[in-house]
Amino acid sequence: MKFIGRQTELKTLETEYLRNSGFTVIYGRRRVGKTTLIKEFIKNKTAFYFLATEEIEVQSMKRLAGVISRTTGNKMLQKVTFSDWMDLFHIIADYHPDEKKVLVIDEFPYLVKTNAAFPSILQNAWDEILRDNNVMLIVCGSLMGMMQKHALSYESPLYGRRTAQIRLMPLPFTDVYATQTLSFEHAVEQYAITGGVPKYMEFFEDGDDLLQQVDSVILSKNGFLYEEPNFLLKDEVISAINYFSIIRAIADGNHKLGKISQVLGTDTSSLTPYLSTLGDLGFIVKETPITEKNPEKSRKGLYFIADNFMRFWFKYIYPFKGELELDNMQIVRDELQKDFKQKFVAFAYEDMCKAIFANLCRLQAISFVPSRIGAYWLNDLNQDTEIDVMAVDHQNRRFFAGECKYRSEPVDAPVYFALREKVQTSTDIQTAFRGYEAIYGIFSKSGFTRRLQELARNAPALLLINEDHIIE
Repeated sequence: MKFIGRQTELKTLETEYLRNSGFTVIYGRRRVGKTTLIKEFIKNKTAFYFLATEEIEVQSMKRLAGVISRTTGNKMLQKVTFSDWMDLFHIIADYHPDEKKVLVIDEFPYLVKTNAAFPSILQNAWDEILRDNNVMLIVCGSLMGMMQKHALSYESPLYGRRTAQIRLMPLPFTDVYATQTLSFEHAVEQYAITGGVPKYMEFFEDGDDLLQQVDSVILSKNGFLYEEPNFLLKDEVISAINYFSIIRAIADGNHKLGKISQVLGTDTSSLTPYLSTLGDLGFIVKETPITEKNPEKSRKGLYFIADNFMRFWFKYIYPFKGELELDNMQIVRDELQKDFKQKFVAFAYEDMCKAIFANLCRLQAISFVPSRIGAYWLNDLNQDTEIDVMAVDHQNRRFFAGECKYRSEPVDAPVYFALREKVQTSTDIQTAFRGYEAIYGIFSKSGFTRRLQELARNAPALLLINEDHIIE
């Protein structure tokens, strides 16, 4: 698979490379492309790339010696037995002392598992050997809890040493779509499953039927992604069963803390640590209406599954595990035929619209500097109000309200009228953005009627966004 996007991350790494002593921590969930990013960055650079594994420390030292041997051309190093990491770091520092070098320690947590003192060893190596000898250090890892504890937290010996950190996230829809040969509709449906995780994307070919590929990759017991959430969770937590139950409850449409606790038959206070961990791991996200001034303290927060594939798996795989174990895939195929596009993809499309809006702002196709992009909802006794995409530009005192329509027919003017009425009659929105200019947007995969396009031409505050571009 070719390298996609990551220009901001590459720019950060290049900036760190030019420092006298750059120390970057890269972390993120498995399969998200950390190693691919690093290998793209170290192309045409003198680099020592070491991938740690679950093995005894002596074997790790031997393999690092092999990396150094191949990079420096010193074959004698492969015949030497090392018992001190510092000796290896000295060899790296002494190699071409006037030339910039990159030392990458990938899957750093495995070294910590083998030797709990390794963060202190690396801290000493950085302070005494590497930082003043033309070495850029990159520490990378997938085990989020361990990376935060041993590389980023205040308690870590490495705290205060790093000069940059990159939490690598899945690729945004706009970056993925720009490289594909798929139609917009098919690209949206594929992204609704893969969520921009590069490893998942490798299993879906642009020219093949999506649901047939789902059969072989996800529904089949032999498929690569059949047990993926099990592997992801068990890597991070001791007992996955409670986390599975919470994610399943959210996947079933229970987004309020009280509702989740009710479904699981437990107190809300006992759920909080689990929800916090799932949030730290990037599996769920707590969202609040964009009108909230203090989102962290808001009581209006709702919990959603943040990862598209996890959302797909818990909706279509987990409930039917018994049938799938007996090779009965038809029951899941029937469920997919019933509501995959209408409900699952349409919901995921809303997040893609947020990415499309952010990209249009970045490209200055929309004169808007977003301070925050999210959504809006208000559930009260009179009526429920929901707006799919909302953003605020405090710098220019304006806000954006958008509706997302994943339909097969063009969107007509009533959708705009309903959106405008929601905004104008919402005391919540009018109070939060008093004195701000309102901008409206309609996102559609199937275009717009002539009536709505004519209306937009005479309404500068209305933007029609067809697929990933604005209709002029």
